[in-house]
Amino acid sequence: MINEREVQSGLTQAEADRRLKKYGPNLLEKKKKISPLTIFLSQFNDFITWVLIGATIISGFMGEKADAVTIIIIIVMNSVLGFIQEFKTEKSLEALKNMASPTSKVIRNGKLKIVNAQDLVIGDLIVIESGDKIPADCMITESSNLMIDESLLTGESAGVSKSIQKKENSIYMGTIVLTGNAKAKVTGTGMETEMGKIAGMLQSIEKDTSPLKEKLNNLGKILVVLCLIVCAVVTIAGIMRGENKYEMFLLGVSLAVAAIPESLTAIVTVALALGVSRMLKRNALIRKLPAVETLGCTSIICSDKTGTLTENKMTVKAMYSNGRTYNLDRESVPENAMLKKIFTYCNDCNVDTDKKNVSESLIGDPTETALIKVYFRDGKTLKNFLGRARRVYDIPFDSDRKMMSVIVKEGSKEISYVKGAPEKLIRKCKYILDRGNVRILTSNERNNIVKAIENMSFNALRCIAGAYKEKNLTRGKSLEDNLIFVGIAGIIDPPRKEVKDAVLKCKMAGIKPVMITGDHKNTAFAIGYDLGICKTQDQVITGDDLDKLTDKQLEKTVDKKVIFARVTPKHKLRIVRAFKSKNKVVAMTGDGVNDAPAVKEADIGICMGISGTDVTKEAASMVLLDDNFTTIVSAVEEGRVIYDNIRKFIRYLLSCNLGEVLTMFLASAFNLAIPLLPIQILMVNLATDGLPAIALGVDPPEGDIMAEKPRIKNESIFARGLTEKILVRGALIGTCTIFSFVVAQYLGFGLKTARTMALATLVMSQLIHVFECRSENHSIFQINLFSNKYLLGAIAASICMILAIVYIPFLQNVFHTSAMNLIQWGIVIFFSGIIALINSLYLYFK
Repeated sequence: MINEREVQSGLTQAEADRRLKKYGPNLLEKKKKISPLTIFLSQFNDFITWVLIGATIISGFMGEKADAVTIIIIIVMNSVLGFIQEFKTEKSLEALKNMASPTSKVIRNGKLKIVNAQDLVIGDLIVIESGDKIPADCMITESSNLMIDESLLTGESAGVSKSIQKKENSIYMGTIVLTGNAKAKVTGTGMETEMGKIAGMLQSIEKDTSPLKEKLNNLGKILVVLCLIVCAVVTIAGIMRGENKYEMFLLGVSLAVAAIPESLTAIVTVALALGVSRMLKRNALIRKLPAVETLGCTSIICSDKTGTLTENKMTVKAMYSNGRTYNLDRESVPENAMLKKIFTYCNDCNVDTDKKNVSESLIGDPTETALIKVYFRDGKTLKNFLGRARRVYDIPFDSDRKMMSVIVKEGSKEISYVKGAPEKLIRKCKYILDRGNVRILTSNERNNIVKAIENMSFNALRCIAGAYKEKNLTRGKSLEDNLIFVGIAGIIDPPRKEVKDAVLKCKMAGIKPVMITGDHKNTAFAIGYDLGICKTQDQVITGDDLDKLTDKQLEKTVDKKVIFARVTPKHKLRIVRAFKSKNKVVAMTGDGVNDAPAVKEADIGICMGISGTDVTKEAASMVLLDDNFTTIVSAVEEGRVIYDNIRKFIRYLLSCNLGEVLTMFLASAFNLAIPLLPIQILMVNLATDGLPAIALGVDPPEGDIMAEKPRIKNESIFARGLTEKILVRGALIGTCTIFSFVVAQYLGFGLKTARTMALATLVMSQLIHVFECRSENHSIFQINLFSNKYLLGAIAASICMILAIVYIPFLQNVFHTSAMNLIQWGIVIFFSGIIALINSLYLYFK
């Protein structure tokens, strides 16, 4: 049974908290999360790791207990490192999912507020409008032209009309509001909803997978095969030279563990997750992980004007009434009782009657609130004015009509008020209200109105026209025919100050900023010119002009346009497709339900976090939490940084692993003694692979990253010479290690010391190479070596490891090393650094 007080003012917060505690959150049951233990055990789920564990256990039984225990410890340490990476990544991604969880507008304590949808309880009074996803099962208590898409439940694609007068006045969780608005009382939450009954169907939702990760997985499989072949050659060659079969088998397996870049995709995931977290701090919420890669390719940013390029702080600056324009900076608001009624009654603002100040009492679209604030200064006066009338019917605003109409009952009399885009509304007007008299609207007066609109729009004012009707108030679209024109409000929405710099940064980065707006072309041009988006009127095109062009004609002309004015969401879709046909990577913003197709079609679909509808958020790859254009540019920059960092650690890992494989292969090819023992190879893997690679994944951006042109979307991760860099540097690391080993033997330092020097050379050359990997275009002398504190920490940890196994007696016995003197260290440093020095000098002078 409906509680009348609850229908009017909703639940109290205390009662909502009590019911939430009693019935639980409004959530469907989900699959159980992967436990930390499962994540840890999965680190061992690798064939070669199991072979190595088995081999070391056998070596333990054969008397090599110290080696066996140490190798097992190293494997466990590697697994712990992998576990920490994966566990943190899962936590980060889970936190991001929670950030992206839906919200709902609810009335509590008589006030409209936005809450997390999972906090809704039975009895809550929610407010829904076009584009919203219904958060729970509800019963309608008040509605206007409500149409619901119930295809998720019924399979029927046609919308279903709902109202309190109809027998079927229930609405269900997960369905979508197509048109209209309503208030509804929650009757079921969580698993008690209709959706909850079929929740099992929703448990197979696939996770977003990064295309880059898939490519690297495939690359990893190829590298595994190649590494196993090389390891087999090294093992067989050693056995043929008369080496111990068991030791050579263990050596081969150890080399395979060190050489195979098993952490490659894991570190990509870490880099993506950390990058997404950094974007979140800059107010960009990534909903689909593949978007992170695509962001760096963005060449076109199509942005809405209002709230994104502008502050969305609306103020009425001018009014046209009774045949003249009033400048409100110098003049008072013109006396026009009918225009005041139109802008106040034909308005979807919610009013908090407890607030005295009007600015604090109004909740709603900034345009709507501005039209009320121009007439009222205190909440009491506004409350009294609203109390004189009651809305009995409305036709909500939509982007095609660009109008909103209401029928209001004042006493016993009904009257219709209409507001909307002037050029649309003026076509519907047959009459004009002139100083209290209604007469036929003449063509001369139409021309005067058009001139007034143009003058306002040239001053960057957004124009809203008002009209009314007293007779033939039939329900339906004919309500908007034969209207009486009353006047126009000119609203200023100043550009965001920071956007001008963001536009300039876009142009420097080879990215074309494009403004898309429903405003008049003159208003759009004035804002665009101020922000540096456009220079001439020729760069502006209107929706009417677009309608005259075929898709082929639009494709030919789209590159010449940077402002699209008076467009509809349908135009947005054509614009996206036209740019994509020119092989551009397009980012497109949107907020309304009709924007969803264009947002989904774009390479990077962006939804407004503040004003965006649920439908558009679901279609989007990214949500702007502050609705700011600058945030888009920041996200593009972050996307470039993430991609560059992935290239950095791929370069580092593969070069180092190649160096390790070549060290052993060259020794085998030239019939040399084994330069590194199995336990030493595993130590190199532990000391150099994990921490430095992860640290490269969070490397700060190079200063000129936004001075480069966007990369090609389908560019290989190994493009622009990365393959050559990996092969050459890997070969040099292996060659220098072998030279260090051979020189040590030539100077008579003994096999143990020679192996120690080879081990130190391999580690130090990789740690020096990690600095080279920080930039593809600049030498070590041109970058700030101390800007990545995580990398410095990782290198310090690696150096401590190598010093420990060289100088601590117990570890010397375990790793079969010997202490080195200054001459030996000099040889190690020479072979470790000579190639890096030559390469850096080459880049510096280049």
